[in-house]
Amino acid sequence: MDGQTAPLALDRLAKIMARLRDPQRGCEWDVAQTFATIAPYTIEEAYEVADAIERDDLDALKDELGDLALQVVFHARMAEELGAFDLADVLTAIADKMERRHPHIFGDDAHSPGWEAVKAAERAGTDDPSALAHVARALPALLRAEKLQKRAARTGFDWPDAGGPRAKILEELDEIASAPADTIEEEVGDLLFAAVNLARHLKIDPEAALRKANDKFERRFRAMEAMDAGFAELDLDGKEALWQRAKAAV
Repeated sequence: MDGQTAPLALDRLAKIMARLRDPQRGCEWDVAQTFATIAPYTIEEAYEVADAIERDDLDALKDELGDLALQVVFHARMAEELGAFDLADVLTAIADKMERRHPHIFGDDAHSPGWEAVKAAERAGTDDPSALAHVARALPALLRAEKLQKRAARTGFDWPDAGGPRAKILEELDEIASAPADTIEEEVGDLLFAAVNLARHLKIDPEAALRKANDKFERRFRAMEAMDAGFAELDLDGKEALWQRAKAAV
């Protein structure tokens, strides 16, 4: 903490971005960017924030949050150049939204109708009143599946317990086994969707569970490689034997 206030620091960052985007005096790369070309970086920075949190690395978290803040400033600057909105509009909109969704804190109502109830009321005032409205299509597929399922469940469209999605997984496995080649992708998608549903009913975050499974696989695979310098040349039986050793060790 260097004593600089957040508003001053944010204003400095906004001015830096304005200079970088200046067509005459700016950075050629920054000037050439669009919402579409920057979007992948925005997603990447959000994941790097999550990674720093998972590693409990506060120094890295500070840096990654700064990188993510830069993405917000970058998008806001491009929108300002188009005359659509600016950074102040972005910050005002989110401040207004937070106050609106907490009437028991910032208003006269002592009882909150609930976060989801307020969000539902907001959706009702849009051009898409569906319970599934505004679940971002760019979300990671597992996360989007979970959000769609939760939204549907609030309308009563859900299994009463984990037995439903568990049976659905078995059904989808049977369908994959008998599916023609041109529908296998669809059936595998249905299987993954059912797996997310099972995780949701078991109160497990499917995205977090898969990240942990990825990490476990990586640890064990690296352990296998370290066990035998000629790992790549081993036949499948040899690799399987090493895999069992790695599972026992890691």
